[in-house]
Amino acid sequence: MELAKLIDHTALKPETTKAQITQLCKEAKEYGFASVCVNPTWVKLAAELLAGSDVKVCTVIGFPLGANTSAVKAFEAKDAIANGAGEVDMVINIAALKDKDDALVESDIRAVVEAANGTLVKVIIETSLLSDEEKVRACEIAVKAGTDFVKTSTGFSTGGATKEDVALMRKTVGPTIGVKASGGVRTKQDVEDMVAAGATRIGASAGVAIVSGDQTSKSDY
Repeated sequence: MELAKLIDHTALKPETTKAQITQLCKEAKEYGFASVCVNPTWVKLAAELLAGSDVKVCTVIGFPLGANTSAVKAFEAKDAIANGAGEVDMVINIAALKDKDDALVESDIRAVVEAANGTLVKVIIETSLLSDEEKVRACEIAVKAGTDFVKTSTGFSTGGATKEDVALMRKTVGPTIGVKASGGVRTKQDVEDMVAAGATRIGASAGVAIVSGDQTSKSDY
């Protein structure tokens, strides 16, 4: 598959400006990225800028902590989709997972899946905060709750994607669920390593540098 089609071209920093979102969308169309991944406040603008293109608008739900209530996450997903989001990446209730309250973790994910009503859902498990046992359990619960993808990281915690975590997630979810590697993926080699480990989507703010091979091309978002 063409490299760009694997990448969610990402800008999630709180200080990201309208001009930077506009540039992100311009680059996404130029290079043919799978999506732009933006905070909910920018979904409507991104959808307008990308209208008529193949690039989807992805947004984040309960981001970056995952500590919102399920009702809030569900509303946030519905609102984002109404504004033009074609994919939603939600953060699990990490504390509930650690407390072994699997029923709450599942119902929390399911609330967003049901609110999405067919729109693609990716579940961020925040691997850097979890033991291997917790990573496996999080992936199993996400699949049970009806997710389309599991995703490694927000990029805002203590670490990002690793080949080992991607491989573990792929082994856990099997061949039919997507695995998104996000956080710290900055070069073409990083992408190839993640894909070899089982990733089917990459979240990166360095998308242009990755596909152009120009490592001096640094994203400011």
